[in-house]
Amino acid sequence: MKRTGSQAIWEALVGEGVETVFGYPGGAIMPAYDALPGYPIRHVLVRHEQGAAHMADGYARASGKVGVAIATSGPGATNLVTGIATAMMDSSPMVCITGQVSSLVLGTDAFQETDITGVTLPITKHNYLVTRAEDIYPTLREAFHLARSGRPGPVHVDITKDAQQAAFEFHPGDGPPPRSGRKVRPSPPVDLDRAAALIDCAERPLVLSGHGIVRSGATELLVEFAEKTGTPVASTLLGLGGFPASHPLSMGMMGMHGEAWVNKAIQEADLLIALGMRFDDRVTGKLSTYAVNARKIHVEIDPSEINKNVKVDVALMGDAAWALRELLGRVRSRPRAAWHARIAEMKGDTAVRDIQSLPPSGRLFAAHVLHDLWRLTAGRALVVTDVGQHQMWEAQYYKHERPRSLITSGGLGTMGFALPAAIGARFARPDDEIWVVAGDGGFQMTACELSTCAQENLKVNVAIINNGYLGMVRQWQEFFYSRRYVATPLLSPDFVKLAEAHGLLGLRVSKREEIEGAVAQARKATCTTVVDFRVEQEDSVYPMVPANSDLRDMIRRPSPMLETGADP
Repeated sequence: MKRTGSQAIWEALVGEGVETVFGYPGGAIMPAYDALPGYPIRHVLVRHEQGAAHMADGYARASGKVGVAIATSGPGATNLVTGIATAMMDSSPMVCITGQVSSLVLGTDAFQETDITGVTLPITKHNYLVTRAEDIYPTLREAFHLARSGRPGPVHVDITKDAQQAAFEFHPGDGPPPRSGRKVRPSPPVDLDRAAALIDCAERPLVLSGHGIVRSGATELLVEFAEKTGTPVASTLLGLGGFPASHPLSMGMMGMHGEAWVNKAIQEADLLIALGMRFDDRVTGKLSTYAVNARKIHVEIDPSEINKNVKVDVALMGDAAWALRELLGRVRSRPRAAWHARIAEMKGDTAVRDIQSLPPSGRLFAAHVLHDLWRLTAGRALVVTDVGQHQMWEAQYYKHERPRSLITSGGLGTMGFALPAAIGARFARPDDEIWVVAGDGGFQMTACELSTCAQENLKVNVAIINNGYLGMVRQWQEFFYSRRYVATPLLSPDFVKLAEAHGLLGLRVSKREEIEGAVAQARKATCTTVVDFRVEQEDSVYPMVPANSDLRDMIRRPSPMLETGADP
């Protein structure tokens, strides 16, 4: 049967089970858009191509499926780059399809021509330039396979305009099977036996639970493993929700803004069992002093991550679910009561996180907002955060019980991520309650996507933690630059009026006693709701491990604030 290259694009996407794509049309991708009405795929018109990439990313993280973003050549394609890099750093499966100028004028600096495959080469698992119509379908088939296989990530397919326009004899069953990329050979039994022996002999083991637990669906296996071996579980930022926060063996988040007792426990542990995490600098602090007394087991699906940052004693190649299944049959049951008692001693008085017990002071803190949001939603919301102080407060105060209940930009730290990622998540999880948690700075970077919410009649709730600063940069200026607040005081629009200008609901909160009513009103509304929380301006995230410092060298909240009850 005859098909055009444009039709082959949608044939491939339908064949991959794609129901929703996020994009913005333009000249070089126009033939593909012209063919779209013939296929059962919903197109979400974004307001900026960066938003399309983040929406595809949010869709992928919320669903576990491959997200799809579409843009035209030149500036349309380059506007995708930040979102592609975000997905690459956080192992999010995504296929980005861009139009390219005709193959007849490639390399001539034609109108809106950019060597986008050259641009995206370092930030994709793989990319393609397709110049023939008959190559489009097999290339897209391969792109989806690569995006979801092994360590997931973004794949970019650039298709020339003449390839989209050309007709050819279409046989979807023809062609070679898709390449599978670099194959990961699971570790042999001898390595699993060595790992089990280390676990059995350890007196102070600790699991470091990363994004790989979430990606591989290994939560139940991890709970079983932790309970059998008596091993406490600490989480990376992207690993939150991979182990239930309410479980007695759950310790909370590690690293730069992790819990003090978690970082202390890492430094005192005699064995670290790293599951699907990559020992990034925000987790380890100073490498030369990181867990020097601990043996280390690293379970990782990407061979390039093994021994890249931290040298390990046993490397287990494969996903976290496979490794846990194999280890569960090899390890002995151990209560490890002495280690649990030592951790409880390090925890001490945890009232720093129990802000409900602190007396009201007439001031609104971000911690109040996040804790009360957790309480009022019973911890069941899907939370999508932007990047900055609010992101860390969310990780500390919103307790995640289930996988994929937190979506955030970890590795790249992309401001502007939250709102478009939440829009993508809405299409993946139409029945979930979704809250965006964003700062006043990051929110303004992609606030234009409120128009997408309005046009698509979407319901998400947006909590803006508005402190009038680029908060995390201001915190660093306070701690390390003698309070010279250069280029961090931030003028924002009236967020309530901005929401109303889009035909949405806007609310404002400046006192803690107003939180409950505003959250209830936002949850009841049928449209997207923006809540402007006017919080304390010069509050900081504690504890904080300065960059390249020992995990024990934490900056703590000044104790007089806690004693007066004036600060959470």
